[in-house]
Amino acid sequence: MLLGGTVAGRFSSPEEWERLLAQTHFKAVTAPFDCHTPNEEIAAYCAAAQRQGAVIAEAGVWKNLLTPDPKAAEANLSYAKEQLALADAWGIPCCVNIVGTQSEVAWDAADKSNFTPETYEKIVLCIQDIIDSVKPSRAFYCIEPMPWMVPDSPEAYLQLIRDVDREQFGVHMDFVNMINCPRRFLDAEGFIGDCFRTLAPYIKSTHLKDTRMHLTRLTTILEECSPGEGSLNFQRVLAIIDQCLPTNAPVLLEHMQTFEEYEKAYAYVARQAEKAGISI
Repeated sequence: MLLGGTVAGRFSSPEEWERLLAQTHFKAVTAPFDCHTPNEEIAAYCAAAQRQGAVIAEAGVWKNLLTPDPKAAEANLSYAKEQLALADAWGIPCCVNIVGTQSEVAWDAADKSNFTPETYEKIVLCIQDIIDSVKPSRAFYCIEPMPWMVPDSPEAYLQLIRDVDREQFGVHMDFVNMINCPRRFLDAEGFIGDCFRTLAPYIKSTHLKDTRMHLTRLTTILEECSPGEGSLNFQRVLAIIDQCLPTNAPVLLEHMQTFEEYEKAYAYVARQAEKAGISI
């Protein structure tokens, strides 16, 4: 697998970004640019990644396509299409977003409408529209699972793939986001194995993080955290990924804010990979 993450730190040019990247051990990174970045600057970022032996694995959308604000929804949908076109043009395999919500609390909030048949139909039509409008040949539009949105299980993701029915619809694997109840937490490695065995043929990128649950406080409290700060057995988790995905599959650390946090997480995962005899 190609272990990496987001390059942390301030930068305002490809040269500054490359200096930051050179300080990491990352072999896969998120795109440091978007569809509004000039092409010559994008080319410089891509060349910098190549010089440092890293692949740009993900282009993020991170917009709410189901927002009840019609103007915002239209703008967000346009951005999603532009980001997928960007990914396809530059050979970035995974263009990732969440499905969105009609909640007015937050763009990624839990809401009772998230699982209605009407919302599901909107999700399917929206994904089809994005892919059909862009017609990508190299990039895949992917959905990151969420604890309180479709898809929230490997079976739900597989059904979404069947219902969308588009070759360029892929999987963004975030198994921690789907560990959303005590049963899954207490048999986490078993659940993670089910995720990869069910969805491996479609996975274009994977997020790597840890999870913890308060074992005696009522009611259930689950929290994501950095690798090594939760309860996951990373030797087993990495073995599952290694067995199910190609050797060049990108696996990205996420949700850390500083270089030091990423460095600590990377070092922990690297030690576990070495103990398990897995190349990163």
